[in-house]
Amino acid sequence: MIVRCPWGDSTPDYIDYHDTEWGVELHGTEALYERMSLEAFQSGLSWITILRKRPAFRTAFCDFDPKLVAEFGPADVERLMADAGIVRNRMKIDAAVHNARVIVSEGVDLDELLWSFAPTGHVRPATIADVPAITAESRAMAKELKRRGFKFLGPTTCYALMQATGMVDDHIATCFRASVQR
Repeated sequence: MIVRCPWGDSTPDYIDYHDTEWGVELHGTEALYERMSLEAFQSGLSWITILRKRPAFRTAFCDFDPKLVAEFGPADVERLMADAGIVRNRMKIDAAVHNARVIVSEGVDLDELLWSFAPTGHVRPATIADVPAITAESRAMAKELKRRGFKFLGPTTCYALMQATGMVDDHIATCFRASVQR
């Protein structure tokens, strides 16, 4: 029997995400912009909702190419608001478009920026109860993103982004992924 983090052992969607993506180092502007956007869309919702809608999100947001999304105008926002395949929250849609514009207009290297907040000496949690929701690094990331003009990326969302992209490895000690080389 494979032992996983408790959250990653409930549905086939979670099992696949837990086993193949969560906590794996992720690099590249499009990939990081996608995760940044999806984590923001997840705020207040279940991650399973976002996972199940991810194919529609990718279609709706041009595979999360910031150069293309930065060109979205009011008609595109209305198209997205009418798309039942994604989360239809105007503030989150506006933030995703706005954040793409920040990336493009400021020439932001998301790899360099986001990974600069990856902590050194992160200790693997023993149990799920030991996994934090916010850290000093996620607070610092959120503060810098806000300073640069990014929206909808607070410290909790930033920590979830850090977990999802392998900046921190929060697979609990008994999880089979804890022994996988990264």
